[in-house]
Amino acid sequence: MKFNLASVFETVADAVPDRIILSYDGDGFTYAQMDAMTTQVAHLMAAHGIGRDDKVALYLKNSVEHVAALLGMLKIGAVPVNINYRYTAPELEYIFTNSDSAAVAVELPEHQQTLAGLLGKLPELRVIFVIGETTGELAAAAAEHGIALVDFADAKDQSAERDFPERTGEELYIIYTGGTTGYPKGVVWHHDDFFRKPISGGNPYGPPRESYEELAREVTNFPSIAFLIAAPLMHGAASYSLFTFLSLGGRLILEREFDAATIVGNIERDRPQTILIVGDAMGLPLVEELERAAGEVDMSSIFMIASGGAIWSKSVRDRYTAINPDWVLRDNFGASESGNDGEIELDENGNLKVPANPRMMVVDERFEQITTPHEVGHIARVGNIPQGYYKDPEKTARTFPTMADGTRISVLGDMGYVDDDGGIVFLGRGSQCINTGGEKVYAEEVESILRGHPAIADVLVVPVPDPKYGQQVAAVVEIRAEQPGPTTAELQEFCRQSLAGYKVPRTVVVVDEVRRTPAGKADYRWAKATAEATV
Repeated sequence: MKFNLASVFETVADAVPDRIILSYDGDGFTYAQMDAMTTQVAHLMAAHGIGRDDKVALYLKNSVEHVAALLGMLKIGAVPVNINYRYTAPELEYIFTNSDSAAVAVELPEHQQTLAGLLGKLPELRVIFVIGETTGELAAAAAEHGIALVDFADAKDQSAERDFPERTGEELYIIYTGGTTGYPKGVVWHHDDFFRKPISGGNPYGPPRESYEELAREVTNFPSIAFLIAAPLMHGAASYSLFTFLSLGGRLILEREFDAATIVGNIERDRPQTILIVGDAMGLPLVEELERAAGEVDMSSIFMIASGGAIWSKSVRDRYTAINPDWVLRDNFGASESGNDGEIELDENGNLKVPANPRMMVVDERFEQITTPHEVGHIARVGNIPQGYYKDPEKTARTFPTMADGTRISVLGDMGYVDDDGGIVFLGRGSQCINTGGEKVYAEEVESILRGHPAIADVLVVPVPDPKYGQQVAAVVEIRAEQPGPTTAELQEFCRQSLAGYKVPRTVVVVDEVRRTPAGKADYRWAKATAEATV
């Protein structure tokens, strides 16, 4: 059988209707309440012409309405389009048009203002669902371009009956992912593949669920886990986590936006057991607040801090351990194009490594599997993978090739090798490989070591020209405010303890802030230009 995400939610809601599904700003909503609310949202969207395969852009910060809109549209087979609200107008225009969005859900006045200026450039847009008060600017622009404006609150007047068309599990779910270069790409998943891979078949702690009946039975026996999503819901890692813990009948704790002081201040009220962050960008400010609050805030409810979507440095992880050595720290390895690939670990040699599992392999340039230990190739994901990139057959063919035996795989450019024990060592993106005198250096490998230095807040490693070796390794670093700046020689000596000499940065450039894209990804173009300006 094939799973549909809306049916998964409804199955859990029927099995544990009185459990709390969502805690937001001190309020709690049960599964039964959320099911009724999202059913009404589904009918509201349908009443305004939104149906199966229509794309609905969620131009929203975290909120109850964000969750309701997401789950509601899934009930009628509409397709969510995640919008990074940090994007500029040209970037937003690209995503709205590339995704063929028929509807947009929007809330904040500044977002309405930006959207109003784009309406004349969005030919597929038919309706805007507004949460809260509509600005005059948006109302005027919508009237000018013949686009319907709908008050999201009108959903309360709709039916709460589940009279929806039959679902197949082949409905679509799109995640737009921001890369280090170019515009974001829309990764297209079938619901069934999304359920089985990104959300681990509804059970990340054991065998996947194989039927709705099994899901209903097991969720009643599984204790409710309180899971705080510190990341914005427009981030792929957050949406994966939302559906994973929803499938377990868990309680999701949502903050309006990431603010470390607010999160720590609400720990005693919300009693989270697991907290999701996205790498050091969230992990560092959160641990600093936890350190300040140690002994003042009751943190006894917490048993796990999990990171996904970005590398989580050892130095920051060690600070969490210093607060409470019993906390479980989990660094999830995955991507929008592959889902949940497992836990990434730092082995005794300082390598980033994923334990052996049937969902990953290493392949050569012909997409044949490499089994010889330490032979470098492309890391490939196997099994339930996306259908491809929305409206981009060329990139789809390149990223999701088919092996000689007919197996479709996902190859994202990550390089690595199979270790002696069958685990896969992650070296870094091939596109960020530095060739210095014929030796290959992977940027992420050097970055992971430098992040271990107590004075380094953030770092990007890039190639710069070298008259003798062609390229040399350069590091663009941001120094922590409270730390004295280390010299280039000191950083080089620190690296030599873990890296071969040719991998040690010969150039170190200190900047006020390491620049990243609005999606939080490394801006290697900026880093390369910054480094080259100094040599």
